[in-house]
Amino acid sequence: MTDPIKRLPSLPAERALKVIAGRWKPIVLYHLYGGPLRLSELQRLMPAASQKVLIQQLREMEGHGIVRREAFAEVPVRVEYSATPLGVSLQPVLLALCEWGRRHAAELDELDRLTECAADPAWAGRLDEAAE
Repeated sequence: MTDPIKRLPSLPAERALKVIAGRWKPIVLYHLYGGPLRLSELQRLMPAASQKVLIQQLREMEGHGIVRREAFAEVPVRVEYSATPLGVSLQPVLLALCEWGRRHAAELDELDRLTECAADPAWAGRLDEAAE
């Protein structure tokens, strides 16, 4: 398999979009901002995501340095995923996308179809850690 970093575009905005592009990537990051999670926990939080696609997107995010996979030497092996400092630095971007989505829905008179994407207090703590 080709190294995902080598396939990234040279235009910074296009590069950023490529890193977070994917049906579940922003949602996975959103959940990981609350702390490390196992694959089964992510699946419970996102029941519409197939295990295959979720694993594929987690691997891509790991390859791009925004998610860390940690395997613990236990029987059976326990694996947890967490956002790296680089991944946590995407929080303001995701929040800005959330706000833009809200404005877009308001323009189209579809606010009643939205769910909240409120900043979890855990996000704030992680954002502070990433800034250090």
